[in-house]
Amino acid sequence: MTEEKCDTEAKKPMTGEERLALCQKLDQELDDFINSLERKRYTEGWPEDRWQEEMDKHPFFMKSSPNANGELSPLAEGLAKLKYDPEENTVLELANNYKEDGNFNFKHKNYRLAILGYTEGIKQKCDNIEINASLYNNRAAAQWHLKNYRSALFDSERALSFNPGHSKARLRAAKSALEVAQYNKCIEHCQKLLDTEPKDKEVIDLLNTAKKKLMFQERDQRKKERSEAKSLEQKEGVIKAIIDRGIKISNCDDEEDIDLSKLEPSLPGAQDSIVHIDNGILKWPVLFLYPEYQMTDFVKACPENVPLLNQLQQLFPAPWDVDNKYTVDRVNVYFEGYDKMPHVIDPKKILGDLLKTKYFELKAGTPAFFILPRGSQIECRFLESYI
Repeated sequence: MTEEKCDTEAKKPMTGEERLALCQKLDQELDDFINSLERKRYTEGWPEDRWQEEMDKHPFFMKSSPNANGELSPLAEGLAKLKYDPEENTVLELANNYKEDGNFNFKHKNYRLAILGYTEGIKQKCDNIEINASLYNNRAAAQWHLKNYRSALFDSERALSFNPGHSKARLRAAKSALEVAQYNKCIEHCQKLLDTEPKDKEVIDLLNTAKKKLMFQERDQRKKERSEAKSLEQKEGVIKAIIDRGIKISNCDDEEDIDLSKLEPSLPGAQDSIVHIDNGILKWPVLFLYPEYQMTDFVKACPENVPLLNQLQQLFPAPWDVDNKYTVDRVNVYFEGYDKMPHVIDPKKILGDLLKTKYFELKAGTPAFFILPRGSQIECRFLESYI
């Protein structure tokens, strides 16, 4: 009897107060458990630099088995067969499925993923004109949002090749052509749009903008052509003047072999100092070398009708010449001839005559002269180095 009484008491139902207290206790224990968990920042999203890699892991897009055993999970295998297996879907169904994927991503502004979906749909090469036109048009729209205007133009025109009456594709083609400065093409698309909607204000404004930009483009092209023609004329004038003066150019076998590329100074930063003609006078870049101090002076435009002495007078006294050895009346001027020997010159002669001196050869478009104190040991060593 005692045991039976105990069992009866043990099965006595809980009162409302006891049930409420138990619920509160369980809620508190759950809160304590959740609060005790380590809080981590969410890092499972698709980062921009690895979206392709992450996408390949998705059951809808993966192209290979995700594990070493070559087995798909039941979910992945089911989804893949349901939507992407060529054996389970026709070419048209596959193209439409990929189009749906692209539309989904486009709607959520995942334009790069949308492009991938549309591209896979295009690869199916189905024979449905409307699907193909839609795939190319939608991919053009995604390219447009990414500011890939050339790709948007290409895809829009591909959509028009399937459906010439696709007004959205033609409008996007016109806008894309404007962005990539293909104004004639923009005008052509606008005119075709106005054939069906002659009062479309957006298209009319686009057409007027393209016409205006085309006018400026043609003007700039004419200016460029005139400038290039003038530049070519000047270059030909320089070459003719050099030939007429009989100046020998290094690495040029005859007159036909002379061009300005062989007259460009090779010194760093001196490329813009190439020989040029001004009122019939050749102006040369000239290099002066001082072997004793391993110093140089570079003069950008020495007129051919001015004595070399005038240039030296402007360079002396040199800041590094502490002993005042370098003056116009105390130095000798040499050039290295094509016979690989030093030749002294008279600096009182004009530059043009010096360039026609026997054995003189113009190298890298820059006349170069060695300046040495007359009768000095450095001059002797310089001359002995050629023996």
